[in-house]
Amino acid sequence: MSSNMSERSPKLEDIWRRFEGADIEHLALRSKEADLELFNLGVTFTVYSDKDVIDRVLPFDIIPRVLTASEWDILDRGVIQRVSAINAFLHDIYNEQHVIKDGIIPAELVLGNSNFRKQMMGFTPAAGVYTHIAGTDIIRDDRGEFLVLEDNVRSPSGVSYVVENRHLMERSFPDLMADLKLRKVSDYGRNLFEKLSESAPDGCRDKDDPQVVVMSPGMFNSAYFEHIFLAREMGVPVVEGSDLFCDDDKVYMKTIAGPRRVDVIYRRIDDDFLDPESFRPDSVLGVKGLVKSMLAGNVTIANALGTGVADDKAVYAYMPRIIKYYLDEDPILANVETHICREEDALQYTLDNLANLVVKPVGESGGYGITIGPKASKEQLEEARAALLKNPKNFISQPMISLSVCPTLGENDLVPRHVDLRPFAVTGKGTWVLPGGLTRVALKEGSIIVNSSQGGGTKDTWVLADDLGVESALTAAKGDL
Repeated sequence: MSSNMSERSPKLEDIWRRFEGADIEHLALRSKEADLELFNLGVTFTVYSDKDVIDRVLPFDIIPRVLTASEWDILDRGVIQRVSAINAFLHDIYNEQHVIKDGIIPAELVLGNSNFRKQMMGFTPAAGVYTHIAGTDIIRDDRGEFLVLEDNVRSPSGVSYVVENRHLMERSFPDLMADLKLRKVSDYGRNLFEKLSESAPDGCRDKDDPQVVVMSPGMFNSAYFEHIFLAREMGVPVVEGSDLFCDDDKVYMKTIAGPRRVDVIYRRIDDDFLDPESFRPDSVLGVKGLVKSMLAGNVTIANALGTGVADDKAVYAYMPRIIKYYLDEDPILANVETHICREEDALQYTLDNLANLVVKPVGESGGYGITIGPKASKEQLEEARAALLKNPKNFISQPMISLSVCPTLGENDLVPRHVDLRPFAVTGKGTWVLPGGLTRVALKEGSIIVNSSQGGGTKDTWVLADDLGVESALTAAKGDL
């Protein structure tokens, strides 16, 4: 890049000044207009526990999160490393199981895991890919270090907000984005289709032009907007179980022109409901014979059956060892210190330090069931203690991390709020990571839970194209540490 271009490249402090110098009332008005536009576009999620409101806009904060190119390089390499190790781990546990035999991870955590699928034993998906789409939840501590909070490798959601948030910012705030060189996110659909196509089975009718579909439970699913979004971005159909059928161990889609062979299914349906012949016989969401068609090598299911073992919160604690075991590398992104309460010493430590730890149930998601010791009442701590003693295998505990904060639009000023980051990686013959990812923000003052179901919102995540003329985000980002 020439020196002239470098001189025109805004510093991070200049980027923040654009927002700090803007009129708060004007920003608030534009923020409301942005939420209305999201609602009109159908960018919503469903809350089933609220009897009065079905569809809600996921709150969008117009103050972006900014990452430098060098910061993104660490995240990009770290996510690719982690996904590579997860795929190696999944292949091993469903084949030779060396990781268990060599004592790297307890057999019970794998073979006794509720997400372990015996149907996958001895079967290797096309291209050796089990986790085609991964969402890695990452936080930043008060020292500025990126840490992995958890892995999501079943059917991670939220990528639609990444793309739509960027489009919304470009339409609504072109003045604030002027002259910025940001890495684009609009090509996610193209990259996703490319990687899914690379994972088409050997029995594919046409390896150069496989038929990919997005399989959805239907319009009443909380993430239905995203299913439609993904299909549109890839240029493929969105289908439900009733739109598909199996014949001679092959999968077909019903069309007005007659049956059409399906090669790759990006499913957004849990394992248990995919095939009533192999799992729950009462499922009306799946397709009878789908698993047999997969095992015959005639269709790829993304993500593969049984990937949930790898995003189990107890297995997460072993990820640094898993990375070292399969890749002979130290983790680029460290884990948060984790105590597995099924282990006697870890349980006792958790019970002794309950008021200082965050206790999480292994099987829950969406921020439910968590006890945040430093913020919990005596009654809540006693309830957590009783639950731990009753079923210690269901829990892990972690220290309460001083999460990074990011400037966020408040009522009268820009205020610090806790954030995390979910980069999305798609894997075929290689792995590509969407630059930036989904920044979730805890909009309630003092809250550290960023999940949408618990009152969280999202931000646009800006990854600068280069670091020329940019000061470190650790000092310039007003607390984004």
